[in-house]
Amino acid sequence: MIGLLDTLLVLALLTTVGLYVFGANRFAGYIGMAAYAAMTVIVVLVGQTLSGGETAVPSAMAFTVLGYPMTWRIDGLGWFFALLTTGAGFFAAWYMSGEWNEAQPNKRIQHGTLALNVLAMLLLVSSGDFLSLFIGWEIVSWAAFAMMTQLGGPAATAALRYLLYALAGAMALFAGILIVRSATGSFAFEDFAAAVPNLPTATKWVLFVLFTAGFGVKMAIVPFHLWQAPAYSFTPGASSSFLNAVSARMGLFALTLVLIKLMGPALLAGMDIAYTWFDARSALLWLTAITMIVPTYIALMQTDARMLLAWHGIGQGGYMLLGILVGTPLGLAGGLLHTFNYATYQMALMLAVFAVVHRTKTADLDELGGLITRMPFTYITLLMGIIGLAGLPPMNGFVSKWMIYKSLLNTAQPLLLIAAFIGTLGTILSVYKLIHNIFLGQLRLEHREVKEAPLSMLLPMLTLAGIGFVTGWMPGLALSMVDIAQSALGIGLQPHHLGGVDLPNGSLNMLWVVGVLIAAIGVGALIFYFLGNRRWEVSQYDNYAGGHFLSADVRYHFSHEFYPGLARVIGPWYRGWVVKMERGLQTLVAVLGDLSGGVFRFAHTPFYLLVAVSLGLLWVGLFGKI
Repeated sequence: MIGLLDTLLVLALLTTVGLYVFGANRFAGYIGMAAYAAMTVIVVLVGQTLSGGETAVPSAMAFTVLGYPMTWRIDGLGWFFALLTTGAGFFAAWYMSGEWNEAQPNKRIQHGTLALNVLAMLLLVSSGDFLSLFIGWEIVSWAAFAMMTQLGGPAATAALRYLLYALAGAMALFAGILIVRSATGSFAFEDFAAAVPNLPTATKWVLFVLFTAGFGVKMAIVPFHLWQAPAYSFTPGASSSFLNAVSARMGLFALTLVLIKLMGPALLAGMDIAYTWFDARSALLWLTAITMIVPTYIALMQTDARMLLAWHGIGQGGYMLLGILVGTPLGLAGGLLHTFNYATYQMALMLAVFAVVHRTKTADLDELGGLITRMPFTYITLLMGIIGLAGLPPMNGFVSKWMIYKSLLNTAQPLLLIAAFIGTLGTILSVYKLIHNIFLGQLRLEHREVKEAPLSMLLPMLTLAGIGFVTGWMPGLALSMVDIAQSALGIGLQPHHLGGVDLPNGSLNMLWVVGVLIAAIGVGALIFYFLGNRRWEVSQYDNYAGGHFLSADVRYHFSHEFYPGLARVIGPWYRGWVVKMERGLQTLVAVLGDLSGGVFRFAHTPFYLLVAVSLGLLWVGLFGKI
């Protein structure tokens, strides 16, 4: 019998085929919108089933591979990421439904690869065992590669680098799965969860390292972070926003599934590192702290708006994993909520930046400025988005970051809390640079005729910004979705209400916070507009500063080297071990690429293949059938 999950997967498959065939049609965006909206409705129905007491919604699809069953089913965790996937697909298709779509030379490829990525991610998040997880993971990797390489250029170059990371990660994942099979005699998640506490310590460490490395590549955890920003930044428009919003979060899904649901935070905390005060969980927590800080301050140095946001995407992934690894109901809820919040504001930000690129033909922050008078609604979108990214009220990013901070306080981890604050400081600095250099200051002469983005691009941007505001004002709406995901992880739920959470040692009620902010803004507006009426409006070219009148021929908008003082402070540190580490990794990747290419070009390739097969057969003979 075909159930909800089968209907969802079949619809995703038909959408992929249909958009590859009809993607060049001017109505392709609307077809995609309708398909992703239908998928989202089905995902909502699945969520209602899970809320009704079901632990998972199974699929009738099943295969047997070498005598082992391969199944698909979706639980609360998979449902949460499926909702993000279909929702992001809907907004991306909406953005591509009008003027943007008409301006693209490769619209069929854009629509087709978007649908392929949605299908691949739905297959991954509905994995029922390690075999289907591995297959879903590989399809997701290749689908993302297809999306990143659709136009060639810098994105394709970075995607080729990602491919080497992904292949190495896939081999690590495959090795881990083989060890699971050898240790448990099964590929089933349940069998692994039951057996893992009794496995030898060395085996648990090997599995921890292999799964963290394999899934960490997709999430771009340091030191696997070099590929993501350029690959995602230079992918065109809505495709880039989709990759930034949800694609990297597939790594978070897989890490949460294996490390939290199957292995468990307590088991990781019990895996001590000899001669240190670290264990597996704390070591990974500090790796997330590095991931929060290093990419964030790299973002601060960027002059391309797309690169700035893409680097922040890596850093924000660190916050998500940090909250989840804390392992308490509050931390877990904060990490998952931040995943949802990030998807809303990051997608809005990327779409806004690409709207600016669409009108001005540049994303260079040194070549923009003053666009608030020409693109006011795009400015509003970016303003709301950066408030969420910086973790400030009244947007939703404040709520999830507050919950993560509070979970660190409650578990007595002040150093990690300081690391989180340092990352947030860098975020605030860089997003101010973003909005200042694009929208504030003096308008450049070449942009005096720029017009606002078309309605087909504005509506999805503003809707996403609106979702960010509403779920910041009433976070209980999003926390109800988080509950479904959290219930699948075996860690208690975090009690909440419409306005936030109540805790014994401090609570958060955003209904009051936002209410006070709105009241304060209202009082300020009354004073400004109705009391005194002494304001004097001037144009951007009829201004006065520093003893000089500013006319159109006077360039008065500081953008280049926006934080020179800070750059002098962190520059030597950044140019020291960080740059050396990145260059070392780049050199290693290049050498490995040359070696692997040489192997396949060498005349004795069959000999090497024979050696590899012989070693594989020897392994089987020594350690049993695989």
